[in-house]
Amino acid sequence: MSLPRTLGDLRRSKFSEERLQQRRVKDELRDNLIVRLRQHDDASIFPGIVGYDDTVVPQIVNAILSRHNFILLGLRGQAKSRILRALTTLLDSEMPYIAGCEIRDNPYAPICRRCREEVAKLGEATPISYLSAGDRYVEKLATPDVTIADLIGDIDPIKAARGGHELSSELTVHYGLLPRANRGIFAINELPDLAGKIQVGLFNIMQEGDVQIKGYPIRLPLDVAIVFSANPEDYTARGKIITPLKDRIGSEIRTHYPATVDEGIAITAQEAWTRRNGHATHLPAYIQQVIERIAFSAREDKKIDKRSGVSQRLPITALENVISNAERRALRNNEKLVVPRVSDVYAALPAITGKLELEYEGEMKGADHVGRELIRAAIAKTYDEYFTGANMQQVVQWFDLGGEIQLSDSVPACEALDNLKRIQGLIEKLSPLGISQKEGPEQQVSAAEFILEGLHAHKRIGRNEERVFKAGEKKPEPQREKSFEMEDRPYRQRRQFN
Repeated sequence: MSLPRTLGDLRRSKFSEERLQQRRVKDELRDNLIVRLRQHDDASIFPGIVGYDDTVVPQIVNAILSRHNFILLGLRGQAKSRILRALTTLLDSEMPYIAGCEIRDNPYAPICRRCREEVAKLGEATPISYLSAGDRYVEKLATPDVTIADLIGDIDPIKAARGGHELSSELTVHYGLLPRANRGIFAINELPDLAGKIQVGLFNIMQEGDVQIKGYPIRLPLDVAIVFSANPEDYTARGKIITPLKDRIGSEIRTHYPATVDEGIAITAQEAWTRRNGHATHLPAYIQQVIERIAFSAREDKKIDKRSGVSQRLPITALENVISNAERRALRNNEKLVVPRVSDVYAALPAITGKLELEYEGEMKGADHVGRELIRAAIAKTYDEYFTGANMQQVVQWFDLGGEIQLSDSVPACEALDNLKRIQGLIEKLSPLGISQKEGPEQQVSAAEFILEGLHAHKRIGRNEERVFKAGEKKPEPQREKSFEMEDRPYRQRRQFN
């Protein structure tokens, strides 16, 4: 069925005058949300959002049902922007407006002078166009250089000259982002970064619907749902946010990082690029847990700035780098199956260190050193998930008797497996990881290497930065510790187990 293309056809369609005049954007969001709630279709409200079902989502639902403008407060990497963009799923699929209007005017009640004159002139023949739900979302990243002209608009002298209008005429106004979001959703990210005078203009148009441009008062009774995001450290009364604007935001909703490792894994698996073309990939569960626990450990580490947070992008990009390093090894060695190892996690340090904002102590040690400590802590916790109470004495004893093994993250799986089989009792310990001796060499090597790294993380065996593991890890003297840090900075591909 074709959509009406003139005002006359529109009056005789489902887009009745009464419906379009009385149903504002916040009513539209509310009505469509009520339909979803009655159908118990909660998952479609914010598709792809994991871990907020019992915390953030109910608060957003309440804000929409209350027809509030709201703000999401949270640290970086907590899906704030994704949630705001998902609000478009609660808008109608088509919305009619007067064709050519910069601010998408309601055909039955236009607010700009141009559209009022066009309706008066053309009447029932006024042309109508349509906006999709996605077209009705406008987003702006707040920066200190944003001006009133960017958000609200400014007088355009070229329009005045070409049309022969006075500068005070509405017809000379070049509308900003907020008027262009009329009858839609306007989102501002990092709200406190707006200058104070811009915040004043914003809350004035939110509350009163008018604004002054170059000294000329312009009445803009906009129909818009305004939503914001901000860092909670900036959203305070210490000069970053003005109190009158804060007072006019209906609901303040706090976001958070994943509460459990499983939630984090689900988010990372959803967002990371793990399906590579050309090679079959097997991603062990313990590797996923190690990567996710790096972020969890970082959020608790005193050497990392908690006010900045540790983004969920850390495990996402780290996982992609881990798979890429394993893929590189498989390509070089003509292996058919890509299976990441713990050594690939160390190779992903460039994807980890860039996500960390260090405190003074962390800066003194260096980002690489802090990153390696986080990986080691994550390995230790994951190892405990699988091997708490397991008897690894036979493996440790092999090292105590002078056993030594050298592994490289680039050697073929078959060659690495032959070396690992020299360690008495190691291959027989893989069953808690779901790996049997019938599995391919790629999976066995990955699991065996994880066990060795776990023993090292618990200081039952030692290793150097070339991955030379030796019997018993002695506590380094202060001078040795200093030289170890110097040696820790350049990453070396070859690693050995003693």
